[in-house]
Parts: sequence; structure tokens; C-alpha cells
Amino acid sequence: MTGTPLRVGLVGYGLAGSVFHAPLIAATKGLALDTVVTSNPERQQQARAAFPDVRIAATPNELFDRADELDLIVIASPNKTHVPLATAALEAGLPVVVDKPIAGTAAEARALAALAEERGLFLSVFQNRRWDNDFLTLRKLIDEGGLGDVYRFESRFERWRPQLKGGWRESGDPAEIGGLLYDLGSHVVDQALVLFGPVTSVYAESDIRREGARTDDDTFIALTHESGVRSHLYVSATTAQLGPRFRVLGSKTGYVKHGLDPQEAALRDGARPGPGWGTEPEELWGRVGAGESPVTGGGTPVPTLPGDYPAYYTGVARALLDGAPNPVTALEAAAALDVLEAARRSADENVTVTL
Repeated sequence: MTGTPLRVGLVGYGLAGSVFHAPLIAATKGLALDTVVTSNPERQQQARAAFPDVRIAATPNELFDRADELDLIVIASPNKTHVPLATAALEAGLPVVVDKPIAGTAAEARALAALAEERGLFLSVFQNRRWDNDFLTLRKLIDEGGLGDVYRFESRFERWRPQLKGGWRESGDPAEIGGLLYDLGSHVVDQALVLFGPVTSVYAESDIRREGARTDDDTFIALTHESGVRSHLYVSATTAQLGPRFRVLGSKTGYVKHGLDPQEAALRDGARPGPGWGTEPEELWGRVGAGESPVTGGGTPVPTLPGDYPAYYTGVARALLDGAPNPVTALEAAAALDVLEAARRSADENVTVTL
């Protein structure tokens, strides 16, 4: 990747835009953060302080009106805006990255993919947790055959947040596409599909536990994959005792890993990618073993590979500049939305849904 960097317009400077997208774009060779779109004066000041050369726009239309000055639009605004903004950007002739979930339905995601293909434009989805340290380590273990045939995949993205934070993510309005099923569920379902392939059936339990909550904050999803693997996925804001992030059981051995990838916490604290990025101390490594509990010291520690969120935007830059593969396609995101929609129906109707 050589020559003039691609000019990036970032729509949204809340959590996703300020913590994830802006720092990662700015750290990526071949990309330059050109413009941040936010109408909030405080966030405008924050963006200028963090990136002194960035331009500020109050509305997305200001970006689309000067589409010829930009090379990529990144949409990190609230979920309900993803489809209309991605559509407008594609119709303006601009390649697009959309934060997850790309849409509220698989049909909308596939329509965006079709529009991008029709226009000959790049469209990608920010599924950053494909580059979590524990996920990269698990992929390596599976690819090397160290676990044997995987029977069961347990994945937990659990938090203890007994008090509501407020905001659209906790809104009961379906148009907001809030709730943990679509928020954290987008991550755990995507990871399960990447590891074990398509799904044949979905069962889910979804609850609203906290006082005043209006959308799901405690959800369980059981998937049966075509490969025969069963995935049990947990997303919750009401977990007083956190379980392992991964417990993976195979015919030879199993892998158990506690704790979250450190990259989000580092980005929130203002750290930026560089030497030692995404690493964790040895005491947090997962363990591989059989017939013993890792909690009591059973099994063998497995070095956790460094997490690598920067790899996503490096992949985006290479796709646009060199024709490399899209790191996460809209059709892959649509497949995950098929599962999330089935999970919503399963929980609402108390049925197992066949895909």
C-alpha cells in the first residue's frame, strides 16, 4: 500500500466512532481520517482535540455533497441509521464500512449487498471481534486439530450492569434495533458461524430482567450447525458471576478461557496500536486439558495470541487499494442476521426454528 492515503469520512462519534473507528482508521497505513460527522458540539470538540487535522461536518449530507473528496465512508451511528446511511453513501458512489449490526434484518443486509454489487462498490461490516485475542487463539487450536472434533462451543459475553445506562440501546422501540440479542449477539453469532459454519436450527431464551428495562438484557442462544457442532451462546448484562469467555469441548481435549480481550479497554483508556498491542499476561492464558478443571489448575496453559483489531482496517485498505478480499462481507453479516432473527422468533414463540 503506497501513495496517497484514502480519505475517510466517519459518521458518528459516540462510543463506536470515538473509541473504535477513529483511532483504528488513524492508525492504519493507507487510510487518513478526513472528516468526522457529529452534530453534538461536545463531541465535535473531542474529535478536534484527538485529531487536530480532522474536518467536522454536522450532517451526513455534508459528506455526500462532496463525495468526490472522499474515498470511504464509515458508518458508526445508531443502529436504526445504518441502512439509510449506507444506501445514501452507495448511491453517492462511495465505498462503505458499516458497524455491526449492518441492518435489522437479513433481507435489508442482502439488499445493501446487491446495491453495492450493482454499483461496483466495496461494502464491509465491522465485526471487530473476529480479531479478539481469545478467538484468534481458538481458531489456531481448531485449525491445528489440537481439540480433535469439536462437539460443543460455549461462548459467553456477560456483564454485571444491574443499573440501566439509558440511551437507544436500551429502548423498547423495535426501530432502534437495541437489546443484547442484536448488540452482543451480533458478535457471538458471527464468531460461531466463522468457526463452525452454517446453522440448521436455532433455539433461544430472551428475558428482560432489570427494573425499567424495555428490551432484552439476558439472552441464551443454542445453535445446531450443519457440521454437527452445537453452539451455546450467552449474552447478558445481569450476570453476577461471570462464566468463562469460551469453553470448547472436543473429542481429544477442551479449551477454557476466562476474561475479555484487552483491546477495547485499552482503546477506551486512550491507548493506540503499537508494540505489544493486544497482548495479555500469562496468568490470563486459557488452558487445554481433559478430565480436569482449569479452575483448580488442571490442563496446560496455552499462550494467547495478540488481539489485532487493526487488522480489520488494514484489510479494508488492502481491499480498496490492492484488490485484496473484503475482510467481512455484507452477505456474511446477513447470514448472522438470519440466525438473530430466528433467535428472536424462537424466544417470542417458544419454538425451535429451522433454517
